[in-house]
Amino acid sequence: MKHCKIVIAGGTGFIGQEMIKHFGKENNIIVLTRQLPDASNNRNRYNSLNVAALKNVKFIKWDGKEVAEWCNEINGADLIINLAGKSVNCRYTEQNKKEILDSRIDAVNAIATAIKKCSTPPSCWINASSATIYRHAQDRPQDEYTGEFHSGFSVNVCKAWENAFFNQQTPGTRKIALRMAITLGPGGVLIPYFNLLKLGLGGKQGSGKQMYSWIHIKDTCRMIEWITENENIEGTFNCSSPNPVTNKHFMQTLRNVTGYTIGLPAFEWMLKIGAVIIGTETELVLKSRWVIPTKITETGFQFKYPLLEDALKDIISEVPRKQYRLF
Repeated sequence: MKHCKIVIAGGTGFIGQEMIKHFGKENNIIVLTRQLPDASNNRNRYNSLNVAALKNVKFIKWDGKEVAEWCNEINGADLIINLAGKSVNCRYTEQNKKEILDSRIDAVNAIATAIKKCSTPPSCWINASSATIYRHAQDRPQDEYTGEFHSGFSVNVCKAWENAFFNQQTPGTRKIALRMAITLGPGGVLIPYFNLLKLGLGGKQGSGKQMYSWIHIKDTCRMIEWITENENIEGTFNCSSPNPVTNKHFMQTLRNVTGYTIGLPAFEWMLKIGAVIIGTETELVLKSRWVIPTKITETGFQFKYPLLEDALKDIISEVPRKQYRLF
């Protein structure tokens, strides 16, 4: 995929930055963001985006709600990738729950309004969703055909998010929702895992039997590229490795790759206390996400990193040793 105009909404987080680096050298990238590109969070404590090296990347301010001058960037775009939404890594207070939902729906509505104003609407719109839309599953894997949703805050948010997306009438723009599993790369979610390793707490979390669906960020980018280039692809797709593992297996593999022989487990009661202290929810760790990418593999897409050990080895090769080792 070369010489395209790509708009990334919510593109200054870890996933967005990795997409900018993947697509930015051969395409024109427009990043719609609420914050400056050098804002500090866990995506760039060691892996900051070198904006100067990507001269064809432009950052445009938006609020994720109101239609403004940023709409001009949508016109004539080849691809829109929408990642916008408040992080779920917080306590589920009523205020936070409202912001989590509203930020996703508002962004979808704003982009749809912008598309409808275009003289040349974008060819393709890929909207983030989440693999957490599926139920807690330890009995069988969940795919796009047979997966079950049940209920709960996170599931309901995902359903509302996808409904808002697919209910938008954009006949000139192909739409795809990516139900994203935990995305692994040199930053993002691995940062807190590295901190646990250095504290000697790199063992299983809870029972360790809960399934852990994951994907290498490079395969996420390759999947987006594949979808964009294959114009017959539309609808909902699981964005996950075909080989999910248990939490226990994930932690053991991470220890092996980073050179730790011992990791103390974190029992469920410990996680509940810790979640309150650091301001998050235990669901993010304890929910069993057993998701497989049936539909994308049916199109012929092949993963570069289908196996966890290979994915983690590649990621660790890009991470300074001081990030995951005390010495």
